[in-house]
Amino acid sequence: MVAFGKKLKDRQIQEWQGYYINYKLMKKKVKQYSNQIKAGALDRRHVLKDFSRMLDNQIERIVLFMLEQQGVLASRISELNKQQDSLQEQPDISKITELREAYRDVGRDLLKLLFFVEINAIGLRKILKKFDKRFGYRFTDYYVKTRANHPYSQLQQVFKHVGLGAVVGAISRNLADLQDRQGSYLSIYDQPSLPLQDSVVDSMQAAVDRLSHSTNFLNFLAQHALIMQEEFPTPVEEQVDDQRYHFMSLLLNLANTFLYMVNTYIIVPTADDYSMSLGAAATVCGIVIGAMAIAQIFSSVYFSAWSNRSYFRPLVFSSIVLFVGNIMYALAYDLQSIPVLLLGRIFCGLGSARAVNRRYISDCVPLKIRMQASAGFVSASALGMACGPALAGLLQTNFKIYKFTFNQDTLPGWLMAFAWLIYLIWLWISFREPATETEVNTGPQEPANNVENDALEKGVTQPLLLKAEDHQQQDENDQEYDESEEAPEESRQPANSLAEAYSLLTPSVKVQLLIYFMLKYAMEILLSESSVVTTYYFGWSTGTVAIFLACLGLTVLPINVVVGSYISNMFQDRQILLASEIMVLLGILGSFHVVSPYTVPQYVISGLIMFVAAEVLEGVNLSLLSRVMSSRLSRGTYNGGLLSTEAGTIARVIADATITLAGYLGQSRLLNVTLLPSLLICVASIIATCYTYNSLY
Repeated sequence: MVAFGKKLKDRQIQEWQGYYINYKLMKKKVKQYSNQIKAGALDRRHVLKDFSRMLDNQIERIVLFMLEQQGVLASRISELNKQQDSLQEQPDISKITELREAYRDVGRDLLKLLFFVEINAIGLRKILKKFDKRFGYRFTDYYVKTRANHPYSQLQQVFKHVGLGAVVGAISRNLADLQDRQGSYLSIYDQPSLPLQDSVVDSMQAAVDRLSHSTNFLNFLAQHALIMQEEFPTPVEEQVDDQRYHFMSLLLNLANTFLYMVNTYIIVPTADDYSMSLGAAATVCGIVIGAMAIAQIFSSVYFSAWSNRSYFRPLVFSSIVLFVGNIMYALAYDLQSIPVLLLGRIFCGLGSARAVNRRYISDCVPLKIRMQASAGFVSASALGMACGPALAGLLQTNFKIYKFTFNQDTLPGWLMAFAWLIYLIWLWISFREPATETEVNTGPQEPANNVENDALEKGVTQPLLLKAEDHQQQDENDQEYDESEEAPEESRQPANSLAEAYSLLTPSVKVQLLIYFMLKYAMEILLSESSVVTTYYFGWSTGTVAIFLACLGLTVLPINVVVGSYISNMFQDRQILLASEIMVLLGILGSFHVVSPYTVPQYVISGLIMFVAAEVLEGVNLSLLSRVMSSRLSRGTYNGGLLSTEAGTIARVIADATITLAGYLGQSRLLNVTLLPSLLICVASIIATCYTYNSLY
C-alpha cells in the first residue's frame, strides 16, 4: 500500500503528466513554509500570498489544458455530426454502426478528461486541508470564497465543469439519435425518463455525478448510513462488485434492517404496562427496552467478524435468534416471569445483524448504485422506527387461544415472531451468497485493451458515500509531513481490535463520537420513558402514545429531505452541527418540569424540537465523521461503522438504565432526573465542538 501522493502519481495518464497538480511539490512547500516560520525567516502574510499564487498557477495550468482537450473533443464531435447529417439522406447500416462506435471513442476519451479533473480536484482539496491543519488557518474558506465567483477565477472550472457537461450531452444525444428506436420519431428531449442503454453514456453520467460537489438528499442519506468505502476503486474491484451483487439479496438485507427497527420500537408504548402486569414497577420498562441494546453491543462485534466469511449464515442465525427471542417475550406474560421477558429481549439484541447489512452494501453492491443502497438502508431504518409504535397502537385486543394470551403486551412478540419466520423462509429461498473475491478473480480474464477501457469507464464512478479526499484525512494525521511517498504495509492494514481502532481516532473524531453518543442518549430518554411520563402527567392511553411516537418517527425522512436538499447547500456542515446541538439543548431545557401544571403542548413541542434537532444532528455528524475517519477503519471487522454503532448502542443502554434507576425516586421525579444527564452531556458536547473547531480552523 502507498500514500496518497504515490497513488495520485500512479493514477495519472502518462501523456498528460505535465498538466496535473504537483501535489508532492506543494506538500514539500507547506513543510518548508512551516520550518521558515518557526525560524522567523517568513511572516504569515507572505506565506498566504505566496501559497495563493502557487495554487492559482497550478489551477490555471490544469484549466487551460482541460479547455484545450474540450476543444479537441468538440471538433471531433462536430466532424462526426457532419457525417451523421450525410447519413440522414442515404442511410447505411454499416456506416451507422461505425459512426456510433466513433462517438463511443470520443466518450471514452472524455472519460479520461473527467478522470483528469477528478484527480486534480482531489489533490487540490487535500493540499488545502493540509495547509489548514499545519498552520491553523481557515485558508480553504478564504481561498474558495474569493475565487469561486470571481469573473477571472479558474477554480469554478475545476469544480463546476460546465463545458464538460455540454460535451457529455452532445455525445449522449447523438448516440440516442443513432439508436434503433423502431420507427419512433421522438428524441431524448421528448422522453427524458427513457434511459439510453449504452455503457459509455452510463459511465460518463456516473463520472459527472461523482464530480458534482454540491450536497443532495441522496448523498445526505447515504452518509447517514456511515458505510465506509475505499478511496480509489479499481476496475477489478468494480468487476468483483458486479459479480457479487444480487438484487434480491440486497432487498433481503434492507428488509432485515426494517424488521429489526420495528422489533426495537414496537414494544415501547406497552413496555411499562407489561412490566406492571408482571408485578414490577412501570420504570422497569427502561431495562426491558434496554436489554436489547445491551446484547447488541456484543452482537455487533461478532456479526461484523462473521461477515468477513459469509453473509447468508449470519442472516439465518439472526432470524432464528430473533424468532426465539420474540416467542420468549410473548410467553413471559403467561409464565408471569420478568427473567423470561428480559431474556427474550436479550435474544432479540443478539440477533442484531445491522453490521452485516452495512457490510453487504459496502462489499457487494456495485459502486454505481451503492449510494442509493445506502440511502435505502437509512430509509428502511426510519420507516421501521415509525412503523413499530404505529403497529403497537393497532394491537389493542385481548383474547386467548388454549393457554396463550394475546393482548397489547404479548401481541408485539407474537407478531414479530411470525414476521421473522416469514423472513427466514424468504431468506432461505431467495438469498444468494456472494462469491468470495478469490473465486471471482479466478474467473475468465479479459483482454488487456478491454481492461483499459473498463478502467476509464468505471474508474471514476465511485459514489458520493465518502469522498476520496476525505478518506485520507486521518492518514494525513498519521503521516502528515513524511516526505517519503511510501507507507509501511502494516501501517495501512485494518484495525485488529477495538482498542487499536480507538487508537486511530483523532480528537475531532472523538468529538464526533461524543456528539453521536449525546444525541442517541437524548433520543432514547425521550422515546423509552414517553409511555411512563405521558401516563403519569396526561393519562394517555397506549394508542395515544403509539401515535405520538409514530409521528416522531415519520419526521425523519422529511427532515433529511430539507437538510440534504436545501440547508446543507446554504450553510457549512460545522455550522449546522453547532446549531443542531443548540436546538437539542433548547429542547431538553423546555422538557423540564419546572412550573406546574406540566402541559401537553410543553411536552410535545419540546420533545419534537429535541427529536428533530437530534435527527438533523445525526445526519450532519455522521457526514462529518465519514470525512475524518481513518481509511484504515473503512474495512475489516473493527471498522468505522462498528465504532459508531457501539457508541450509539452504549448511549441507549445507559439511557435505559438511567430510567430504571430514576424510577426508585418516584414517577414524579422521573422526568427531571433523566433529563439532567442529557443536559450535562449536551453542554459538554457543545463545548467540545466549539473548542475543536476553533483549534482546527
